[in-house]
Amino acid sequence: MKTFRSHIRAAMLALAAAGPFASQATAMPVTSPSVDEPIVLAASDCYAIGQQVAAQNGGTLAKASQATRGGQQVCVIVVLVPGKEGQRPRRSEIVVPLN
Repeated sequence: MKTFRSHIRAAMLALAAAGPFASQATAMPVTSPSVDEPIVLAASDCYAIGQQVAAQNGGTLAKASQATRGGQQVCVIVVLVPGKEGQRPRRSEIVVPLN
């Protein structure tokens, strides 16, 4: 039993000692942003557009995602509109151009 514990202890010490070297070996190089590659925050824009569309339709925002349709960037908004007289909510999908 003592030999098993000593093997476990040696393995744990070896892993602890190798930890800092392994983390440096797998680290990604840091790159600075380039002017050639603009940053597009479409997901948050679609979410904001989705909130506005949901408010206009009197419903709640269920989903907001970006898509390309006909070569144009659009937001696909899914709104849950309350049903009449206690019925289930209606699912309404609205496509809005991303400006």
